[in-house]
Amino acid sequence: MAETLRRVLSRGSAVGTGEDTAEAGPPLLLLGAPGSGKTALLFAAALEAAGEGRGPVLFLTRRPLQSLPRGTGAALDPLRLQKIRFQYPPSTGELLRLLCSAHEAPGPAPSLLLLDGLEEYLAKDPGPQEAAYLAALLLDTVAYFSHRRGPNRDCGLMVALQTQEEGDSGDALQLTLLQRYFPAQCWLQPDAPGPGECHIRACLEPSGLGPRTEWCVTFQPDGEMKITRWPTQACDPSSDKSSSSRDQP
Repeated sequence: MAETLRRVLSRGSAVGTGEDTAEAGPPLLLLGAPGSGKTALLFAAALEAAGEGRGPVLFLTRRPLQSLPRGTGAALDPLRLQKIRFQYPPSTGELLRLLCSAHEAPGPAPSLLLLDGLEEYLAKDPGPQEAAYLAALLLDTVAYFSHRRGPNRDCGLMVALQTQEEGDSGDALQLTLLQRYFPAQCWLQPDAPGPGECHIRACLEPSGLGPRTEWCVTFQPDGEMKITRWPTQACDPSSDKSSSSRDQP
């Protein structure tokens, strides 16, 4: 799923990668503090996948989006929006039931499964066993979807997790465990804001499938999202990654 997110960020910054592969790739974990744009980027990835013609997209979240994130021309395409199926499991139990009954769902299997707000589903039982079980069930679900879709038509997985500036050892253990299930990650870190704007530094680490790359994601007062390339070509593995690991739980 790193390549789908890379296309979203690269096209937003008007800088292509030279590749346009539609392969699902490894599961991706989108990490950031509250208000860092996780939902907006998930939705942009959903629109990107919906426009690839590979099948429907399944978007799971506890509550309906209050407004559709702006900032991409694809958001105005009703045909793409029609391919995104939103479902709102209100609790961990309902989410587990939905995933366990995926084989009963009618219609074509999705090409991409997105889950927003993983931390909300782990809030009541944040222990490592619950996190491992839910992560494994998500992977099993996309494996089943991939089997239904046929050879070379895998279903991708992208999950957003809220991080805190200060976390306890339990949070760190949970994140370390989740990273085993999600080898690709994208870190969203606040940067110095402009007047009425929110600047986010997005660092994509695609798990050996390509270079680490950085973008600046700016949310303007009207909610529009604009993306530019970060001045440096890629994250510094000796500084940014280590600082991210220290600063995030």
